[in-house]
Amino acid sequence: MFPYPSGMLHMGHVRVYTISDTLQRFRRMSGYNVLHPMGWDAFGLPAENAAIERGIHPAEWTVKNVGIMKEQMAMLTLDFDWSKEVTTCDPSYYKWTQYIFLEMFKAGLAYQKEAVVNWDPVDKTVLANEQVDHEGKSWRSGALVERKKLKQWFFKVTDFSEALLKDIDLLKNWPERVKQMQRHWIGKSKGAEFEFPLATPTDKVSSLKVFTSRPDTIFGVQYLVVAPEHPLINRELLPQEQADSVLSFVKGLDKKQNMDEAEESKKGVFTGLYVNHPFTKEDIPIYVAPYVLAEYGTGAVMGVPAHDKRDWEFCHTNNVVDQVKFVVEPSIKEMDKKLDYSEPFTAQGILSELSGPYAGMKSKDAMKAVTRDANKIGFGHEATQYRLKDWLLSRQRYWGAPIPIIHCPECDVVPVPKEQLPVSLPLDVPFTGKGGSPLAQAEDWVNCKCPKCNGPAKRETDTMDTFVDSSWYYMRYTDAQNTSLPFDAEKASARLPVDIYIGGVEHAILHLLYSRFFSKFLLQQGAYHAKLDTKPGNGEPFNILLTQDPNNPKIIATGEIPLISFEKMSKSKYNGVDPVTVVKQHGVDPVRLHILYKAPPSEVLEWEDTSIVGMQRWLSKVLKLAENVGDIDNSVSAPIPALDKMTSEERDMYRETHTTIKQVTDAMSTTYSLNTAISDLIKLSNHINASAVQPTSPVYQHAVRSLITMMAPVTPTLGEECWETISRANNSNEKSGVFTQPWPTFEAKALEKDTVDCVIQVNGKTRLNITVPVGIASDAATIEKLARDTPQGQKWLANKPIRRAIVAKNGQLVNFVI
Repeated sequence: MFPYPSGMLHMGHVRVYTISDTLQRFRRMSGYNVLHPMGWDAFGLPAENAAIERGIHPAEWTVKNVGIMKEQMAMLTLDFDWSKEVTTCDPSYYKWTQYIFLEMFKAGLAYQKEAVVNWDPVDKTVLANEQVDHEGKSWRSGALVERKKLKQWFFKVTDFSEALLKDIDLLKNWPERVKQMQRHWIGKSKGAEFEFPLATPTDKVSSLKVFTSRPDTIFGVQYLVVAPEHPLINRELLPQEQADSVLSFVKGLDKKQNMDEAEESKKGVFTGLYVNHPFTKEDIPIYVAPYVLAEYGTGAVMGVPAHDKRDWEFCHTNNVVDQVKFVVEPSIKEMDKKLDYSEPFTAQGILSELSGPYAGMKSKDAMKAVTRDANKIGFGHEATQYRLKDWLLSRQRYWGAPIPIIHCPECDVVPVPKEQLPVSLPLDVPFTGKGGSPLAQAEDWVNCKCPKCNGPAKRETDTMDTFVDSSWYYMRYTDAQNTSLPFDAEKASARLPVDIYIGGVEHAILHLLYSRFFSKFLLQQGAYHAKLDTKPGNGEPFNILLTQDPNNPKIIATGEIPLISFEKMSKSKYNGVDPVTVVKQHGVDPVRLHILYKAPPSEVLEWEDTSIVGMQRWLSKVLKLAENVGDIDNSVSAPIPALDKMTSEERDMYRETHTTIKQVTDAMSTTYSLNTAISDLIKLSNHINASAVQPTSPVYQHAVRSLITMMAPVTPTLGEECWETISRANNSNEKSGVFTQPWPTFEAKALEKDTVDCVIQVNGKTRLNITVPVGIASDAATIEKLARDTPQGQKWLANKPIRRAIVAKNGQLVNFVI
């Protein structure tokens, strides 16, 4: 729960924080030592945009917004531990973000390489994706955005690919859909890597490497495709007659209005180059196309149009070959599917006669054989590839944590010594939105001494992606005031992993994946240690994950996304639904109650003001129940009588009370179905109201006290008011407040029923229902007598001898055979 301080909470925030506040109050009352902190994901574009558009410094804008949002949180009766508050834009926090960066750098996990960015040719600055409109134009200058290569910083997340993938299986308390999204994003593929020699090798490039998950289709390779950024796309390496057209095509891609469309496009051009196929001895043409990504795999793919849908489309769009080679056919089991040569056959099957020595082999066997034989001649080998890319963390922005690196002409890249942290942001920076990173214009800040040689050097002017800040904040919560380390190892180890993490499914991939990466890295570095008996284990940061509506994460009436804010929510615009008006109109407790009652935490919330009125009426009835108890003079409380001393009505009420305690406790601690917990509480209050048991009865008072105690986490204001009302009884324990009361525990014996509802069947057909005492529920003769005494029983059983009686379900069903 880490909001961006946009200056306004909306109903999506309110929902998330009401869920967490309810659960933490329940846990405290259950005797747990709960950590329920709050902090601010405070770096990001909106503050910088405010500086440009409104002339207010990002720091000032952020502090003001934090103050406003804290007031709103107080209005919502949200009980956070503010002593653990963290703010990512505060130097006392980003000092440790920089410290962790340096630990990554030291471990070889932080590095620089060239990467493609969005470039505004008018303002001469890099743009974030959200600053490029649907036409591919800059949101400020209106210029057509170009794609440009710049040196960028990365985290080597790919070193943790296998651990991140394998340990998803440990996440037993995560939604399956979220786990599948992460598995897909990491994207492990097993197959083979082939190295095709260039038909005319050069000193710089002699071969092309490609990965495939289908080595059984090797005889179907009819072309290769490389990414536009591939080293082969170079005037020195391309044939003279092709170089201009190829480079013109690639340059045109840099100015594509929509790069997503460009990557989806199946257009490409022939490079004039060929590779030799070691198995077939054929020369295979090499194309260049934007759908091949330089950062994924080797930046080159083999084209097998007969057995890959994308290759098929590319081949036909660009007229690559006259005849497509189908080298795999349906297996014997699928012969009824007869091969359709008008579309690719993408399933595994039997290798055709075009597959040379492998003809007739099953795909599964051929994959092994092809890879083995390729390895013998130095053409290929087994390989595993991941879709996961390294994390590009550079941002050409001011309002972010400065990357603690110094560039020295003599010593090259030098890390800032840890004792010089934090590298603080300079305050006197002009905000124009033009000319690259604002930090590059702060000459007094940029120019510095090299820590190694003491010569003139320059600071890194890129700042870090805000996801870096939000990948470890939950660890800082365990020791927020530490000035020596990001957190104390023992304090963090005692608290981690986070027991319940509540957030939006839109962060199922990046934020949660990066948090897992950080947590595993810091465990590896010994920053904390994992307790052997703590689940999930292996440095996984979050045990239980509650996400809001994995299918449609919106509050229907407002269209707001009920998520915790990181990059997306409220960062690109200055709007949002302020809950203040709703709370002023209806009251905070009815709003909290309505939010939790209308839908389970994992489903869409259909927001409508009208139904809150029902919640208000119910709360008034509960207050009346409290007044009934408060009006009784109970200065000397009578004990609750034993079950066998209670009246029938008292036993019913006692049973209903303890049934509710059990169900609400399960909902709060196991299923997290808070809507059903509220439904159970309403049912209990209705039972109390309808019962003949009087407020003077200890059983009545016990029921009301239990009801108020269980309601309190959801409706804290009314919970305290009701508790104060019943405290007129002068019971000293009650006068201390509802949240100091222990959570009620259910009595198993109280759940046992006095009677059983029995379904009576005659010759297997249901004819009537009767209620029988528990003690005779399996006594067929007695049940027969009771059934015959009813009007319906006389209709079906009168003067009819019973040949046999079958009693089932502990007396809940009796079948009379006549």
